[in-house]
Amino acid sequence: MDQKTYAHRLAARFAALSFNDIKPGSRLAIKRLLMDYLGVALAGSRSASGHIARRFAREHGGKAQARLIGDGARVPMTSAAFANAISSHSIELDDIDVLALFHFSPPVFSAGLAVADHAGASGRQLITALAAGCEMMERASRATNPSLRNRGYHTTPTCGVFGATVAAAKLLRLSADKMVSALGLAGAQASGLMEMYGPSMQKRFNPGPTARNGVTSALMARLGFTGADTIFEGERGFLRAFSDETHPEALAEGIGRPYELLIEFKPYSCARPIHNAIDCALDVRGQPGFDADAIERIHVARHPDWARYHQNRAPRTYHEAQVSLPFSTAVAFLEGQVLLKQYSDRNIRNPRVRQLCKITTISEDASLPRGVSCRMTVTLRGGRQLASQVDYPKGSIRNPMSEAELQGKFESLAGPVIGIKRARALAAAVMNIERVADVSSVLRMTAVR
Repeated sequence: MDQKTYAHRLAARFAALSFNDIKPGSRLAIKRLLMDYLGVALAGSRSASGHIARRFAREHGGKAQARLIGDGARVPMTSAAFANAISSHSIELDDIDVLALFHFSPPVFSAGLAVADHAGASGRQLITALAAGCEMMERASRATNPSLRNRGYHTTPTCGVFGATVAAAKLLRLSADKMVSALGLAGAQASGLMEMYGPSMQKRFNPGPTARNGVTSALMARLGFTGADTIFEGERGFLRAFSDETHPEALAEGIGRPYELLIEFKPYSCARPIHNAIDCALDVRGQPGFDADAIERIHVARHPDWARYHQNRAPRTYHEAQVSLPFSTAVAFLEGQVLLKQYSDRNIRNPRVRQLCKITTISEDASLPRGVSCRMTVTLRGGRQLASQVDYPKGSIRNPMSEAELQGKFESLAGPVIGIKRARALAAAVMNIERVADVSSVLRMTAVR
């Protein structure tokens, strides 16, 4: 086996990674994301897709190893990872990377927490494993995108399987050699398509197999099942199979230095690349002279990276509405909020929402500075125009949500499921999780009694 393959170099890094190797800023990012993930997963467990995933996990049977979030039932680690990943991706409020290409937590945190629950891992071990998994996922994305996305592959599952595997492998204390095999087995299970924007639950499903496959890869490698060490750069490896324009050097760039995790959060319950347009709409809504009833035209200029996406002007279900820019900006104009309750059947049928969707046009503008950048021009009756441009949406690194806003988001999602008192106790435990001896004690707080 070639000790210089990317799998060997990555496995050597992650197998040796300790809590003290992680920068304080990255530790805080992981804790904030863990709180956000648990809130989103709790609320998502009540959705139709989350309910079905939990039911499947319970009915599938097997050893009671790890908890279903928002349920309390204990199921095999692989089933817990599967169902919790679907719950956490079911309401479009999960985290995002800085390029709005993928979600860290559904694959990585779902796999890591399932293994940590069974293994009785400490909070420090969990933080280390989750940081390693997120780093691996981001490295895989940087090595293959934007070509991977443009070819029709969904980055969250295709790259997330490597992150989920590394997180699980760390918690199972795999050696570097066994982690190499686990990465090879992860590559054999990389999958996920962007054909997911219709009225079905398809998009919610994608992280489920990914989290499950990450746990499976680590467990099989622990038992001695070997995997290809050339899984990344091989002639038929992940890079060449999933991308027409690869950047293999990104897999190992700065591999000997501390890694800075840049994780962004969602304040709005829809696809992240739409958030810039929502911020534009909310800005225009607050400008002097704005009158929603006087809107005649809405024009949105988007960067070419995302201009061809999210154009549906007549969504039929909330699944479609959450990936519709015209719908999301329409409810922003009319209600001043874009939370889960705005993606309702009532709004989908609302004639005012439909009219605003109908008069929304989208064009490409390569002069915009970022892939998610958006410039909106609203024409009112009489010809007056109001405009706004947003390059860094609310919740981004450059325009962050405050600690109070993140806590408020968490409580609004977790409170209705487990009660506000227990939700606040859970948040406090998460933000001090490095002091927790057994992560299972924290996960028990997510059970519905």
